[in-house]
Amino acid sequence: MEPSAIPELLPGTLYLLILRTLRSGPLHGYAIAKRIKEASREGLAIEDGSLYPALNRMLVKGWLAATWGISENNRKARFYRLTPEGRAQLEKEAGEFDRMVRAIKLVMRTA
Repeated sequence: MEPSAIPELLPGTLYLLILRTLRSGPLHGYAIAKRIKEASREGLAIEDGSLYPALNRMLVKGWLAATWGISENNRKARFYRLTPEGRAQLEKEAGEFDRMVRAIKLVMRTA
């Protein structure tokens, strides 16, 4: 998909995507962005300028914890993992997102 064809994220969905991506285990920032891009079949691209500020806000909120480690290409990297609060937030946000999508689909079918 061309870079110009990649849609912008809906407000609030970046946290949901990050939380869902980290559900399977700790990852460093680049790996989070890469996994989201791959899982979306190249339909979503998370820019560094959005990703890292969001990760920092999520650390402050207590949804994530971070530790320093070595990445697969032997570089020092910060690895993020979900906290129990982050798992609860994921469930909350996933439910809200599902309700919003259902509502939008109803409008699209009937309006």
